[in-house]
Amino acid sequence: MILIHTALQSEAQSFIEFYRLNLIEKNPKIYINDKIILVISGIGKDNTIDSIQTIFAKFNIKKAINIGIAGCSNKNISIGTLFCTNKHLQNIKNMPLKTVNKVQLNHENNDSLYDMEAKYFYDICLSNLEDKDIFIFKVVSDYLDDKIPQKEFIKKL
Repeated sequence: MILIHTALQSEAQSFIEFYRLNLIEKNPKIYINDKIILVISGIGKDNTIDSIQTIFAKFNIKKAINIGIAGCSNKNISIGTLFCTNKHLQNIKNMPLKTVNKVQLNHENNDSLYDMEAKYFYDICLSNLEDKDIFIFKVVSDYLDDKIPQKEFIKKL
């Protein structure tokens, strides 16, 4: 099966609707159909580790995808721009990603994305899958603001 991981319900909603996924567990929220498992972990290290370990313990995962929003240090990059942060894929931009434990307001003078889950997702997936089967996609949601964007805004992204 293919695992899709998000931190927020608003990041997952389009996938749930498009793939007609059904809720099978509430903590963490797990949605499923015959090919896809989607887990909504919640924000941060502990939530991500716990939920991804649960998925690998219960399901036979062949590919894993993390997708979600990220803050960007470069204000010249448009809000809504999609990046694959761990691979160079045709027609998808690539940019380094830093996983942090708290919201970043200050940043280095280079182009980077910032999130709070991807490193933990990747590390657990790598202990269960080959690197070629793990993908991390991030959509620029802000320029290192101190608030999580509104749910409706995230859904539109």
